[in-house]
Amino acid sequence: MEADGDAHVQNEDVPPNQDLTFLQSSVTSILSEYGWYLVFLCMGVFLLIQHLRKNRPRDNQSSSASVVSQDPGSVVQRQEALEASRRKMQEEQDARAAEFKEKQQRLEEEKRRQKIEMWDSMKEGKSYKGNAKFAQNTEEATSSSSLRPRTDKKPLRNSGYSPLSGDGGGGGGGGTCGWRPGRRGPSAGG
Repeated sequence: MEADGDAHVQNEDVPPNQDLTFLQSSVTSILSEYGWYLVFLCMGVFLLIQHLRKNRPRDNQSSSASVVSQDPGSVVQRQEALEASRRKMQEEQDARAAEFKEKQQRLEEEKRRQKIEMWDSMKEGKSYKGNAKFAQNTEEATSSSSLRPRTDKKPLRNSGYSPLSGDGGGGGGGGTCGWRPGRRGPSAGG
């Protein structure tokens, strides 16, 4: 127990500068090993704090400033203007919907009229296909007048080609086909 008492006495006799030198040597060794990592860590924490400070006051100031700076009269005017623009857009949409509905009804009425005409002509024993094709052709001609048919197509085969004639090249002279299909019967074996 005396050793413990002597050790305690020795710590009291040690000047405080010696304890700081031990701390200084340990801090120096840590900085020499991990110095750059600590510098970058400190810079990152600093930038993060700056970023958070910049965003937080702006949100608080803008919400409090907007509440304080807006008087009730301007708020009411703004809401009335917004309501008027919404009403105008809704009226435009309703007008377009009514126009579309009317157009659909006209088309349905036209189809119904054509079906009635076809039924009447079939009752009388007449063919209605010619008239229907003519009506469709005139409608297509008026609707697709801007489209022009392609006339520069070349034919897939020449006009003299006949697959049943046995000529290989369509009258090009020469090549006959040498392949023939195999026999269908049982194979002759021995």
